[in-house]
Amino acid sequence: MSEMNSIRLNLFSSRVAAICDEMGLVLRRAAFSPNIKDRLDFSCALFGANGELFAQADHMPVHLGSMAFAMADVVRELDWQVGDMLVLNDPFLGGTHLPDVTLISPVFVENEIIGYVANRAHHANIGCETPGSMPISSTLEEEGIIIPPTWLLRNGKLQQEAMHLPGVVDDELTGDFAAQAGANQVGVLRLQQLVEKMDSVTYQSAMLQLNDYADRIAASTIKKLNPGRYYFEDYLDDDGWGTNKILLAIDLIIHEHEVELDLTGSSRMVAGNLNCPESVVAAAGYYCFRCLMPADAPACEGLFRRIKIKTDPGSIVNAERPAAVAAGNVETSSRLVDLVFGALAQSMPKNIAAASQGTMNNVAMGYIDDENETRWDYYETVAGGMGAGPHYPGLDSVHTHMTNTLNTPVESLEMHYPLRVRSYAVRGKSGGHGEHKGGDGIVREYEFLERTHLSILSERRQFCPWGLHGAEPGAKGQNLLNGEELPGKCTLEVKPGDRLTIKSPGGGGWNSPPS
Repeated sequence: MSEMNSIRLNLFSSRVAAICDEMGLVLRRAAFSPNIKDRLDFSCALFGANGELFAQADHMPVHLGSMAFAMADVVRELDWQVGDMLVLNDPFLGGTHLPDVTLISPVFVENEIIGYVANRAHHANIGCETPGSMPISSTLEEEGIIIPPTWLLRNGKLQQEAMHLPGVVDDELTGDFAAQAGANQVGVLRLQQLVEKMDSVTYQSAMLQLNDYADRIAASTIKKLNPGRYYFEDYLDDDGWGTNKILLAIDLIIHEHEVELDLTGSSRMVAGNLNCPESVVAAAGYYCFRCLMPADAPACEGLFRRIKIKTDPGSIVNAERPAAVAAGNVETSSRLVDLVFGALAQSMPKNIAAASQGTMNNVAMGYIDDENETRWDYYETVAGGMGAGPHYPGLDSVHTHMTNTLNTPVESLEMHYPLRVRSYAVRGKSGGHGEHKGGDGIVREYEFLERTHLSILSERRQFCPWGLHGAEPGAKGQNLLNGEELPGKCTLEVKPGDRLTIKSPGGGGWNSPPS
């Protein structure tokens, strides 16, 4: 096929991205849990025949970047057939943490695999003994059911090895698993229709040209950076198991044509669950550099070819089995974004924003009765302040960076669970003061109407989100139960009438305030 002009290439990029958007709409509308249908804790993407990322919707960076990093290894050795669907959540075999369950389907045209569709969604119950499946864990096995790459469907038929999954009842997919399967089926159909309309050769050529175009965008972006080596470090508060002030360190090395993110100076693995697989580190790095590129850059593998990741096996940023990783995907990933941007701020000081809240403020809760039967499970993250930038103040009370979800609407939360939301407000004066002020966090107060098991995984309770160029940092976060301060990471039983208050951190300010 001849070279596509810019108009045709842009149309092609929009068409494949629209398939991901439609998959997301199907998943959202068919899902049962507020975690997916209200919070939008899911992501959808398309991949080439070799597992290279080809298109994605504007869903969650931590999902999509990690899938881009790991998909080729997942699909390479399998004997794919028409009607197959693979399920996995193992963080050390292509997943992120156990609640994030991924479904992958091959796309065949004229008996040839032309690519894959995939979606990843967060399940509040993944078989963990702790309601909400976000425990204060010390091993992977404590976090729920581990699903290695497993055939969910083979030639369109549900497989026996899938019968132990939480979303399979009486030989049928139920609830959110069925919604995920339906989203993939729509994606397969739409991609087949597109390829048949274009023909396979034209489609493959267009995919290569789109990736090469994305690579040129990345090269142009890197060329604008000031070459050199830039060091930055930050600290995680604690791991919930007695280890405090956990070092995250980066040497950002900017060459003329590529960048290297060297995190070998970071802490070794910890006893708690702040550890993360290397795929999560890659997701954070990819995201930061994607933010430097034009908004209309196609979201495909070509954008990331020039970004190299270097980590030490056995470290907090390249954990090894059986390390606990539940919070690595949410908390450590958020702080890795701060780390990369902190280094980039030295290379391009007038173009990088201050630190945003740097945590997802994970709240997991539910109740398991005396017969060990789960009555209800719930999980959410709480928004906070965005860091201010060179031309703007930080936004108040928004999800930032590696999460792209929503807070569950109060009406939905109170309808589904024995909870009452007593307060949901902007946390005034929590953003850092500066020429441009950091965004304010949130105050969210829950009243428990029944006896409940509660787990909290949060960061930035000890170390503030940093400001830039002499501006103030954002306020630290705070967790309160009936007015008494709780640790950033804790698990406890609460009784009817108890009230939990989450005060999320503010964002850092930018530049010294005018005198």
